[in-house]
Amino acid sequence: MSKPPTSKSAATIWLADGRIVDDGELAQHVDWLTADEATRYRRFLRPLRQRQFLLGRILLRIALGDLLGIEARSIPLSERPGLAPLLHGVVPVPGFSIAHSGPWVACAVSADAALGLDIEMLDATRDLTALAEQVFSAEETQQINRQQGAARIQAFYELWSRKEAAYKLASVAAPNAAAHYARLAHPEVSIVLCSAQALSAVAIRNFSPTQFSQA
Repeated sequence: MSKPPTSKSAATIWLADGRIVDDGELAQHVDWLTADEATRYRRFLRPLRQRQFLLGRILLRIALGDLLGIEARSIPLSERPGLAPLLHGVVPVPGFSIAHSGPWVACAVSADAALGLDIEMLDATRDLTALAEQVFSAEETQQINRQQGAARIQAFYELWSRKEAAYKLASVAAPNAAAHYARLAHPEVSIVLCSAQALSAVAIRNFSPTQFSQA
């Protein structure tokens, strides 16, 4: 398998709205999964979670295939319980991270930076005060509660995404690696990318079902 390109400190986030992906078309790509991925896929009981998993692994392969210049379906990944999948056959290994929330699925890839990505749907119906008190510090909760309306919702989910992205980065980066954050604006989801080095550019690519046939 070819080596990744050497462009420094850049990342691309691929974002897919699962609502525009047909179930039948998605099911045709189950054979892209390796044996252990397929086993995990079949174990999901909730259709939404099963769908998120399959779309996430397809999207990751398309993103890595674009980055590496190879056929997406040929990219070998293996499962690691509680961790991101393991990519085989590429040295150095590119950075990548997968995230999902509701119908949305995203993955981030970089040729040379370890990454942690999180996305969260901006759900105004949830009790944000109670959630903040459960997962954030008292100071963080006060900062969020000072906001009003849409700004408060955005502040809550951005902080949540920062913490999740940092946690994911910590699982793949060197111990004590610095954390650099990039927040990307979107009307429906909070998107935060955490990297082990400063990024010169972060681009978003919106996935289209036509890219199934192009991969």
